[in-house]
Amino acid sequence: MSDRFIAAPDHPGWQEWRIGEPGQFNRAVLGRMLIRTEDGKARVRLLEPTEKLANVNGVFHGGALMAFIDTAMFGGANMLAGKPDQRGVTVDMQTQFLAPGVLEKPLDALVELTRETGRMIFTRGLLVQDDVTICSYTGLLRKIS
Repeated sequence: MSDRFIAAPDHPGWQEWRIGEPGQFNRAVLGRMLIRTEDGKARVRLLEPTEKLANVNGVFHGGALMAFIDTAMFGGANMLAGKPDQRGVTVDMQTQFLAPGVLEKPLDALVELTRETGRMIFTRGLLVQDDVTICSYTGLLRKIS
């Protein structure tokens, strides 16, 4: 199945990003994701965070944040490059945790495509909630299709 960017009529200006099958990790664990471009970057939104993404302190688990970043890098880079079906694997990801993320609000990944070669995609970005920066990150992805 290909990834799908489908208009989200309940969120004007956004597309819903349906990645993989409903029972697979991205959709089953992370949940509904929206995506759009703005100012040369992609914004990937984890629309409705749930308790299954929490740590024992009731905020986002660091592993859940990293899983969202890992997923968002692909969606954002693919949207910016105009290649919604591009597949790949993560080669490297550096993450800096800056503030706790709360589960009561959507979480946005701002994705910047810094370079693309024949086999590699270089990204960087931020996870944000409103005006709070939760994480910064860089990532290196290898194309496999």
